[in-house]
Parts: sequence; C-alpha cells; structure tokens
Amino acid sequence: MFDRLYGEEIQQKKEDIQHYLRLLEIDDKIKINEHGVISTLDLSTGQKKRVALMISYLEDRPFYLFDEWAADQDPEFRKVFYERLLPELKKQGKCVIAITHDDQYFHMADRMIKMEYGKIVDLKMRVSS
Repeated sequence: MFDRLYGEEIQQKKEDIQHYLRLLEIDDKIKINEHGVISTLDLSTGQKKRVALMISYLEDRPFYLFDEWAADQDPEFRKVFYERLLPELKKQGKCVIAITHDDQYFHMADRMIKMEYGKIVDLKMRVSS
C-alpha cells in the first residue's frame, strides 16, 4: 500500500475523500492531508482494502471487480459492503462483479454464476418485480 494518493486532485476531492472515509468507517483510523499523504499505514488487511475501495470510488470507474473483497472485513462491515455499498454502486449505473463465498448474500445478486473446478455448473438470474 502506498503512503499517499497518486493521480488524484486532492484539493478538488477533499470533500469526497472525507465522505468516503466516513462511509467506509475508517475516518477515525486515517487522515489524508492536502498533499494526499495517508497518516498511517498501520492498518489491518480489511482497513487497507477499505482505503483501496475509497481510491476506486475517487477514480469513478464504470466497472468494479471484487474478488473475495469482504473476506477480511469484520461481520458488521461485511454486511455494510453487501447491503449498502454494492447496491449504491449499482444505483450509480456501475457494473459490479463480486466473486464471493458469502452465500448469505447471494440473494443480492442480479446474476449468479456458480463455478466448480473452473467450470460453470449453475447460472441463475434474479427476476425483477
């Protein structure tokens, strides 16, 4: 993990940075100064993933790929990730692909592809009401 944000206009995104730090529940752990320097790298793996997610939010890309992203999150934030953050990205028109073993959240998916040993064994689409 880098000790600063690169490629971002920090001054123009100051409010966004604070918003995402609060949203990702790490505003009490880190601060980012006017030069983009992160106050500490002494973070858990889950917290480092949240910093990476904040950077992804700042980059505002059309596609988000999460490969077992929630695996290092505590149970409370795991729920926030699946029930609040991912639906919000979808509302923004983002394409979200989440690779996960968290079967208690499978119902949140629009499409579920189950794979075993590298082969698709099941494909389900959620029917919108």
